[in-house]
Amino acid sequence: MIFLSRLILKLLGWKIVGGRPHLNKFVICAAPHTSNWDFIIGRLQCVVFGLKPITLIKAESFFFPLGIFLKAINAFPVKRGSKNNIVDILKEEFDKNEKFTVVITPEGTRKKRKRWKRGFYHIAVKANVPILLAYSDYKTKEIGMSNFFYPTGDIEKDIIAIKKFYQNIGAKHPERFVTGLEKN
Repeated sequence: MIFLSRLILKLLGWKIVGGRPHLNKFVICAAPHTSNWDFIIGRLQCVVFGLKPITLIKAESFFFPLGIFLKAINAFPVKRGSKNNIVDILKEEFDKNEKFTVVITPEGTRKKRKRWKRGFYHIAVKANVPILLAYSDYKTKEIGMSNFFYPTGDIEKDIIAIKKFYQNIGAKHPERFVTGLEKN
C-alpha cells in the first residue's frame, strides 16, 4: 500500500516532504481543508508515513454506501453542534492504546471560517500528547508534517502559533482558507 500511495501521489504531481513521525501517540491537525481532495491526499499521506489514524468526520457523511467505506478507513462520526464527550472518549483511547493517532481539520468544514474549532487542541492537552501539523500545499504541490508541537496550556498563544504555521500554505480553494491572522 505504501508503494501504491507514493505512486498515486507522484502521478498527481505531489512531492512528499519529511518522514514518518517518531512518536506513537499524537493528534494530527490537518489544514487547509477546502476540498474533498484534501481528504484523499491526506489519507495517501498517512499511508506513506505508515499512520492509521482515526479521522473525525461529520456524522451526516455516514450514509449508505459511503458510511461503509468511511468505517473501513477508521473514520469516526461526530455530531457537529451537539455537546458530546469526544475529548474524553479520545483521551481514554490514547490511555488504552500503545499506538494511537487522530486526525482533525481545525476549520471543521470546507467553507471559509475565521474561527477555528479547538477540539484538536483540547484532545492533545487532555491526553497529554503533542500535535503534529500536517499540510497539503497546493501552491508548491508539497505534502508534509511539522515537528511536534507541544501545547503549553496557553490556548490563545498556541492557536496563534499553529495558525502562523499554516498562514502561507496554499489551499486548493484559497478563497475558503483563512487563519484569522490576515491583514485586511
